[in-house]
Amino acid sequence: MLLDGKRIYMVEDNEDNIFVVLSLLRHHGASVQIDWWAKGEAHRVIKALPLDLIILDLMLPHDRSGYDVFEEIRAVPELQHVPVVAVSASDPSIAMPIAITMGFNGYISKPVGFDLFPKQIASLIAGEAVWYTV
Repeated sequence: MLLDGKRIYMVEDNEDNIFVVLSLLRHHGASVQIDWWAKGEAHRVIKALPLDLIILDLMLPHDRSGYDVFEEIRAVPELQHVPVVAVSASDPSIAMPIAITMGFNGYISKPVGFDLFPKQIASLIAGEAVWYTV
């Protein structure tokens, strides 16, 4: 399977998006941990180590954005090596340049493609940058 043995952590607040991504990634063999509270707190992410990838929504509740979470994750030495991809419904013409400048490893627009998304995730885990808008 495409993602056999890969460990992924996801910060997302929309249950429909969680279900779609979780189903797709698990179908391809990945182990996925979900931050159901969508807080993206670094201490929770650390508990999930080792990780191959972090999927991060940019529009989160609790007066936090995915950009805030990204900065907190990158400030933790144990998490600095883990690739982070923004998977978001944000306007890519605005969000993608910010993600590039901040140092995200990629950006994938929602809705994700059923056939393409697992391949994009595998590419990110392999160290390739993925910058994709619908």
